[in-house]
Amino acid sequence: MPPRSDETPRRGQEPPRGASAPDQASGADDERGRGFGGIGDARAYTPRGRTVREGDQRTRSPRSGRTSDPFRPSLQVLDGGRPPRERRRDAEEEPPPRRARDRDAQAEPRGARERRRDEDARESRARKSREQAGRDEPRGRVQAGRGEPTRVTAGAGRTRSTANPRRGAAPRTETSARPGRDRRVAAAPGPRRDPGGRSGAARPGTRRPGPVVPAEPPKLANSTRRLRLGTVLALSLFVAIGVRLVVLQVGDPPADAQNVLEWRQTRVVLPAPRGSILDRSGAVLAHSVEARYIYADPEMVKDPVATAARLSPLLGIPQSKLVQLMAKKKRPGGGASQFEYLARGVDIAVADRIKGLNLPGIGSGRDERRDVPGADLAANLIGFTGEDHTGLEGIEARYDELLRGTDGEKVYEVGQGDLAKEIPGGYHRETPAAPGSSIELTIDRDLQYEVQRYLTQQMKKVQATVAGAIVLDARTGEVLAQASYPTYNAQKPFDFKPTERVDAVSSVISDPGSTHKAFTIGAALQEGVIGKNSEITVGRALMLGGTPFKDDHPFANGTKLSIPQVLAYSSNVGTIRIGQKLGKDKLYEYQQKFGLGRPTNEGMPGEATGRLLSPDEWSGSAWGSVPIGHSVDATLLQMAAGYAAIANDGVYIQPHLIRSTISGRDGMVTTPAPPETHEVLSPQTARDLREMMEAVVDAKGATGTRAKVEGYRVSGKTGTGKMLVDGQYTSHNAGSFIGMAPAEDPRFVVGVFADVPDGTGGVVAAPAFSKMMGSALLHYRVPPSGTPPPTFEWKD
Repeated sequence: MPPRSDETPRRGQEPPRGASAPDQASGADDERGRGFGGIGDARAYTPRGRTVREGDQRTRSPRSGRTSDPFRPSLQVLDGGRPPRERRRDAEEEPPPRRARDRDAQAEPRGARERRRDEDARESRARKSREQAGRDEPRGRVQAGRGEPTRVTAGAGRTRSTANPRRGAAPRTETSARPGRDRRVAAAPGPRRDPGGRSGAARPGTRRPGPVVPAEPPKLANSTRRLRLGTVLALSLFVAIGVRLVVLQVGDPPADAQNVLEWRQTRVVLPAPRGSILDRSGAVLAHSVEARYIYADPEMVKDPVATAARLSPLLGIPQSKLVQLMAKKKRPGGGASQFEYLARGVDIAVADRIKGLNLPGIGSGRDERRDVPGADLAANLIGFTGEDHTGLEGIEARYDELLRGTDGEKVYEVGQGDLAKEIPGGYHRETPAAPGSSIELTIDRDLQYEVQRYLTQQMKKVQATVAGAIVLDARTGEVLAQASYPTYNAQKPFDFKPTERVDAVSSVISDPGSTHKAFTIGAALQEGVIGKNSEITVGRALMLGGTPFKDDHPFANGTKLSIPQVLAYSSNVGTIRIGQKLGKDKLYEYQQKFGLGRPTNEGMPGEATGRLLSPDEWSGSAWGSVPIGHSVDATLLQMAAGYAAIANDGVYIQPHLIRSTISGRDGMVTTPAPPETHEVLSPQTARDLREMMEAVVDAKGATGTRAKVEGYRVSGKTGTGKMLVDGQYTSHNAGSFIGMAPAEDPRFVVGVFADVPDGTGGVVAAPAFSKMMGSALLHYRVPPSGTPPPTFEWKD
């Protein structure tokens, strides 16, 4: 229902639209400019349908500015309810703007201006009359001269009464139209016209329609609100993502994130290239060569039993063990195991044959295998590694951490089932392996071969159960050769017994026997209890602690022997007499100085320490056993190092096997710390002792005549003792010979030891010493001795 004409419009007071009140004709131009019914308002609308007057709050309600559509099409504004054709005619008759008329009026004569003003006034009154007549025409009438009814669009039924309180204008109706293509906006029909075209008054008895309230423009989306809403949504999304990232990286434990990918990851160990073992010239004693490893993916092996049956003869592994390795299992961290080693160090040719079988779930990869070119050459010294390239014995075990380096690792995502391959672009992490360092030994490969050959030949002749030989550089303490008998093939270590793989030089303990007498006599000379020309009274035997001690070369009671004679004939009685003069405390002190009772730390694992009787442990018989090398536990290595002190003018030098290490990463060469040294004898005492020991080789009837080396003066001492096995002495003899050459200025010290059923050191060890020493002197081109050996006067 339309509102009453005297009520305040819903959208507030608005200024009058169209023509002004009849009583305000004088301001016609201004009223027409401010109203909404004139042609000026029609011109104010832009082609987009927006008027520059819409921002004028005097003529529009406060809401109209906020809800208007800035993109609506142009409104067709009806002037006073007249049809569009009549409005166009009025627009053509529209006088020029006021300013233009004023400029034209100033150019015209005064009379003409007055006539024009009168004409304008009459024309304005006539136009207002027509407009007023159009407002009073009821809706639905046929416009005069048109012949067709006026159509009201949607929203046209909404009417409102507008009045101009300031001017007292009568209520009027307005039509509102919505923008649309090819759609007209109808206004209230104008008054009927007579055939003459003049407007007439409303017919008597007709009801005048109420004012029409124009339809409100559609409330479309506000661009500012859309922008604000989009900004809020975007910020909310970023905040949610940020919070989730913080929770994943800070709130959740790292293990949770790792477990997400754990079940579909595969880990492959990248073996680190193991360092080589070289001799002093850089020749390879042991190194790693390219091989293959064979692996299985239990998730892809379709028939483990049949697969194992085909692989067993090629790999040399029992079928039952292969079936267990190929069985499906879970990894400790969760997830199915997709990688299991079947064999390592497989020959490339064998791996190629396995690859040609096209067995599901079976594959191969690059691996290494330890190779010892010399087979048994220095095998007891070098040792061997296991299938996982871990050192098990010898140098390989002692320096395993240095040789093996650090294994790498490759972790990557794989698919499932038949697509169990690495996912391109998936998780992939590869840690390269760090190569191990190589070790350069002091061993001379050529000399090692000769020493090992002579040792094997001699020990087979004397039926030795175990034997060893060592060659030391007397000036530096370097071990030039270290051989054991029996030896083994390091390529197949498990084909030999553990007793055949031991290093006899550093791990076999025995009584040194008479080789210990050189230490007793050297200590007595150093302490001055005897001299170079001293004589010692000997006899048939000595009874000490209820134990008889006699010589293998018996002498009548009261026989006097020189110090060279005591050494040459290896007199037990004479040495015991010297030991009694020295005293047990001094003897124990010099035993330690010569390196007995403690390991030398030359570099071999499992080196035996030996054992000495401290003075408070001596019994009555110890006075007779200790000076002659019994009740003393020592290795051949310890005894040879003590003799090297005599050869080096009384200075002990720690024997050592490691010459340098070579980094596997940058090739940097590092030399170890200098060996330990200390003085045992004075240079003169050492020279006197060496000269006396020449009698052992050169004197008639001496014990070591088989140790001679043609062209060189040789100093040394034979020895015969007992070997210890599990703390018990064996029934065999442990014969040995340790000597140095050239005696006047020793270059090498050679020691030979053998456990034989019968025989002495001068018989079982001295011949092998002669060949080894001669080979060492020749190999290093040591000039022959330039002076003859000393002569000794023997007393009957």
